[in-house]
Amino acid sequence: MKKFRRIMVRLGGGALALVAAGLVLTLDRVDHRPYLRERYYTETSARLRESLATNAVVRGELAAGFGQARLTPEVNAPQDDPAAGRFRAMPLAGYGGRRGKSATGVHDDLFVKAVALRVGDRVGVMVGADALIIPAEVTEAAMRRLEKESGLSREQVYLSATHTHCSLGGWGEGFVAEAFAGEFQPGARVWFADRIVAAVRAALADLKPATVGEGRFEAPEFIRNRLVGELGKVDSEFSFVALQQQGGRLLVLGSYGAHATVLGSGVMEFSGDYPGCWQRAVEEATGGGALFLAGGVGSHSPVPGEKGFAGAERMGRALAESLLEQLPRVPLTNHLAFGILGLEVTLPSLNVRVSDGVRLRPWLARQLMTVRERSFLQVFRLNDSVWISTPCDFSGELALGIKDFLRVRGRTAVITSFNGDYVGYVIPSRYYHLGGYEPRVMSFFGPNVPDYFDEFIRAMALGVATK
Repeated sequence: MKKFRRIMVRLGGGALALVAAGLVLTLDRVDHRPYLRERYYTETSARLRESLATNAVVRGELAAGFGQARLTPEVNAPQDDPAAGRFRAMPLAGYGGRRGKSATGVHDDLFVKAVALRVGDRVGVMVGADALIIPAEVTEAAMRRLEKESGLSREQVYLSATHTHCSLGGWGEGFVAEAFAGEFQPGARVWFADRIVAAVRAALADLKPATVGEGRFEAPEFIRNRLVGELGKVDSEFSFVALQQQGGRLLVLGSYGAHATVLGSGVMEFSGDYPGCWQRAVEEATGGGALFLAGGVGSHSPVPGEKGFAGAERMGRALAESLLEQLPRVPLTNHLAFGILGLEVTLPSLNVRVSDGVRLRPWLARQLMTVRERSFLQVFRLNDSVWISTPCDFSGELALGIKDFLRVRGRTAVITSFNGDYVGYVIPSRYYHLGGYEPRVMSFFGPNVPDYFDEFIRAMALGVATK
């Protein structure tokens, strides 16, 4: 009996040792070290100094063009034909509760839309897709073709998405991506990238002399802080740019910070949600083109007043009516101060948490999600407006601080999300210790990223705003 007990003690001790070793190998403390001395910060700082030294703002007469390409996939095809957008099945991206089920049909069409801008020999294109995000692999595939066809560099193509949760999925690999966007289908990337290229190509071919103006209005009735409610702030500003082609169409870019989640997980049809309704309403009223870019949607939910498609229509059309009231009062000029600045940002290690202070070791976290060492921040200056695109669900509360920062310097800021990559939620660091979806599950890269991104965004914005 004593011998048996000794054996069991040894086995138990060995098991405990294995468990302890497993915990040491797989778990670590959340990284709270100040970022200012970290390698990722010094690398990005060096790239920014180089970019600012060579960056210039050009001034002159404007030419503008508009292009679009239908993004809606055809489902229930006899076989997959990604080049033609035909698929046997295509999951909707946005809600894990759908469990990767295929879309059943089309409620309203999805598009990729692009506005091309040219001043002198400087060309830039602003792209908005009726999609949850624009994945990095899609961006890379599109940019390879655009660089070859049109000579465009990455910093010349400003990307965003409407963040509708009823667009095509299938574009992501790894546990996290497939939980929200369905099983990986390589053909989804092919189709998505092709649509971006087609829209940009059409916009460049449509360049005509044009005038430009910008404006904004408050729409607090359609947005709320979903993270901390009335304890937090809300960016309720709808920002827009109007472009009038000479002898051609009116082109409108709009941005707003409410999540495109009026339509819930029970909807299994393709739809642009309220941003799609806004675009259609503006285009119907003006006979021109309209492009929506998601603003600082982190922690910001929609307040549509009704559920489902009725709510999306109500909210989208109400925002369109407010815009249309503003348009006749917007002064237009054919002169544009045009600045472009892009920055590759080295990211910290993954901080995928199992509790408030404990994370998976980065090597294990990388098994759950496909991540890159670098992402991209981008700035376009359009006269007194500075448009800033971020690769994440960027917090509307952080956006308010950046807007105030530029306002006192005589410029207005518009912050958009989903700039051709996705690195999770970036919300104020003071919320990092909260439980729940945004702080705990989706803050992929740890507590320093909000301040880190904010610092470089402000530096980039000043770099184009003060020249």
